Amino acid sequence: MRAQARVIFDAAVARAHPAGCLPAHLPAHPETGRLILLAAGKAAGSMTALAEAHYLDSGFPPERLIGHAVARHGYETKTRHIPMVAAGHPVPDQGSIDSATRALELATSATTDDFVLVLLSGGGSANWVAPAGALALAEKQAVNKALLRSGAPIGEMNIVRKRLSRIKGGRLALAAAPARLVTLAISDVPGDEPTAIASGPTVADPSTMEQARAIVARYGLDLPAAAKTLLDDDANETPKPGHDAFARTEFRIIARPADAIAAAHAAADAAGYEVHDLGPDLEGEARDVAARHAELALTLKRQGKRAAILSGGEFTVTLRGKGRGGPNQEYALALAIALDAEPGIVALSGDTDGTDGGGGEATDPAGAIIDETTLARAGALGLDPARSLADNDSTSFFEPLGDLLRTGPTLTNVNDCRVILIEPEL
Repeated sequence: MRAQARVIFDAAVARAHPAGCLPAHLPAHPETGRLILLAAGKAAGSMTALAEAHYLDSGFPPERLIGHAVARHGYETKTRHIPMVAAGHPVPDQGSIDSATRALELATSATTDDFVLVLLSGGGSANWVAPAGALALAEKQAVNKALLRSGAPIGEMNIVRKRLSRIKGGRLALAAAPARLVTLAISDVPGDEPTAIASGPTVADPSTMEQARAIVARYGLDLPAAAKTLLDDDANETPKPGHDAFARTEFRIIARPADAIAAAHAAADAAGYEVHDLGPDLEGEARDVAARHAELALTLKRQGKRAAILSGGEFTVTLRGKGRGGPNQEYALALAIALDAEPGIVALSGDTDGTDGGGGEATDPAGAIIDETTLARAGALGLDPARSLADNDSTSFFEPLGDLLRTGPTLTNVNDCRVILIEPEL
């Protein structure tokens, strides 16, 4: 069952990889002028390598192909022509500043004859950072840390981030106008909202400064003075729908969480499970949703069902302790506690990008896997699951058990995929 859960998870990841979804969407190269390729996010390396090969191998002159690509550390890919660098995630670093600066320079240089191709994926918000006003990098890092600790959904985090940036919230498109601009994006957000993917650098932003202020107040965020100044200034508002900057822009989503969950559904169905698909866009506190999923799994078990419960989306974790972990690991730990060693149930929860929370390293685990032996094996090692959950210390719980899900960087990102398999008793 553990092996089968991994097969189902891997099917979801494979469906979202750029190799299978990007080539068919690449637009024709410009007849005149330059092709300016800008890429950011966890899939930036794989997307850039595929795109540059597509154009160069079709005879497009290399001297007319320029650009810049940035991914989180450890997610770089060898490219033939476009420079590829790494930057911090989830907390930005100097590489994030330098990459955003270069992207804005290239976009600003575009003319009406040029074509700007933007390749976006999850993680782009941290990989492209251009602090507005007097905001310094250290202060931007402090804002990001405060948002991550708050438990706010990613969409609300991005509403705040856009007001503190010169590239997010449509401002990259503003820099590239009047050039033609096409964005190809891999979605990692619930509802596939373009304004939320990498904080929407190439699309009009309907959110408001009032919303950003309300989010800061709701979560009691203690922001640096320079950030407060930006949020208090209505002149710092983002460009809205109907702005001239978007007259020659196009936005296409080429892979989404629903595609990955559909692939997982097909794999579970092929393995003979009755699939209960909870959808690709689940949100909520990880431990709370885990309790509800455990109840559903136990109900199906009592009914004698050989079933698979599948779900996507992104959960939040409100930090109460000082441990290590991420939403998928915390979900798995809370699920193990709620299932209470019920036989015949295996669950895997992982982030399709290959890393789940942690310290922002490419070697961080993608999630964790549990079964009926999890609690007993933990007890034999002196591990207390309730204490670990209270301290948000799921990594330290699963690591000695050998139950961390380690995939390495997958070079894509369509959010999380959770698989619960249920075998009836004979």
